[in-house]
Amino acid sequence: MKLLSTGNPKTLKGLATGYNTYILHLAPANLSGFETCPKRTEGCTAACLNTAGRGGMFKKGETTNTIQKARIRKTRLFFEDRVSFMNLLVKDIELAIKQSAKLNFIPVFRLNGTSDIAFEKYEVLRNGQTYSNIFFAFPEVIFYDYTKILGRKINFIPNYSLTFSAADGNDADVQKAIAQGYNVATVFGIKKTLPMPETYLGRPVFNGDESDLRFLDPKGVVVGLYAKGRAKKDTTGFVKYPTLMLKAA
Repeated sequence: MKLLSTGNPKTLKGLATGYNTYILHLAPANLSGFETCPKRTEGCTAACLNTAGRGGMFKKGETTNTIQKARIRKTRLFFEDRVSFMNLLVKDIELAIKQSAKLNFIPVFRLNGTSDIAFEKYEVLRNGQTYSNIFFAFPEVIFYDYTKILGRKINFIPNYSLTFSAADGNDADVQKAIAQGYNVATVFGIKKTLPMPETYLGRPVFNGDESDLRFLDPKGVVVGLYAKGRAKKDTTGFVKYPTLMLKAA
């Protein structure tokens, strides 16, 4: 079973700057029978990019496809046989490093493409040595993710970057995340032909749709993302509509 994939339209933008992103896509929410997004909200659940691109292409009359089935298999393996899952993940990362070296790219990794799991909690075995987490097992590469979980103990992990995700109903956590020094990703309901707002929540807005390489973002910003797919029809408050954008429209 292959765990990591490339080819996401947004992550492909990183190739222009020399980075090749490998993503782990698990089944989000509780689609697999196991919860992978413990702090999910109504809005983010409805707008999840799990069904974006090929993941959302279903044959007439069907409600699933090979991609969705593969994500469910991976997720069940993670929860039912974590040792085997983590061993596969180590092998996939090692292969990705070799592949990228041949192509003269720098490999970077997102383990929560469609989930929000605290991978810093899980031990892995690499080259006969046990590490307390996957990040320590591969100190030579960069990992990054979005999260809605506050209090994750990652400050001691120099090669792991987290961006906090704003959503409907988690305003208090957003303020705590800002106080803790996180950048905050926010989905804006605005056409791509219009500019991002200059500021939001008292912070400058950085256009996060230019690439997916969040670890390169300036510190102390709101990472602005355009509403995509189902998010364009959001009514929960997951998508934000600042006054500036309403005037621009």
